[in-house]
Parts: sequence; C-alpha cells; structure tokens
Amino acid sequence: MSDITRIEAGSRMSEAVIYAGKVYTCGFVAERAYGKSVYEQTADILAQLDDVLARAGSDKTRILKANIWLTDMASFDEMNRAWDTWLVPGKTPARATVEAKLADAGYAVEIMIEAAVA
Repeated sequence: MSDITRIEAGSRMSEAVIYAGKVYTCGFVAERAYGKSVYEQTADILAQLDDVLARAGSDKTRILKANIWLTDMASFDEMNRAWDTWLVPGKTPARATVEAKLADAGYAVEIMIEAAVA
C-alpha cells in the first residue's frame, strides 16, 4: 500500500495530497492578486500551482485534469488568456470550467488540479 503525503496540511485541508503516483490539489484562489482582474487572479493561481507541483515532484506538463470555477462566465476569455500562455502546447489536461459563487467576493477564479508525479 502506498503512503499518503500531504503538503501544507492544515486543520481543515491540505494544499496538496500525493498518493499512488498522483498529486491532488486543493482549490487555489488568488493571494497577491486578491480583488484584481480575472487575468491577474488566474496568473497568481497558476504561479501557486507551479510551486505546489514542484514541491510534489511534478510540473504543469503532467497535469491530468483541471477544474476551474469562475464567478462570472463573461470572464471566460480573460481567464483563458492567462491559462493559454501558461500551458505547454501539446501537454494540455482534461478540463472543466463552470460558473459558481466562491467563498469570498474578492475571488473571481478558483482552480483545482490532479497531476501525475514524475
């Protein structure tokens, strides 16, 4: 049986959990770009994902699945501008994007991923 490794485990959740060759992240929201544009929030989240993937022994080319929540689907193209420049061509994951109310009005985007560990 594989061990479970937790990254930044807190009392309510972990930033990421590694099990059986995969890393599962929590839903990431903007830290530095809180309350800013959807593009800026997305770029902030993607930088956080780069960091947690590196700590898990993976990277964005190994993402299997992404779930994205937007507070307003009218910002879909703005979010995709940041997403499309971040991804490596030919290494795109399966993805779903939906509109949802998020935990705080300052958040416009939340992203959660699953990736293979290298």
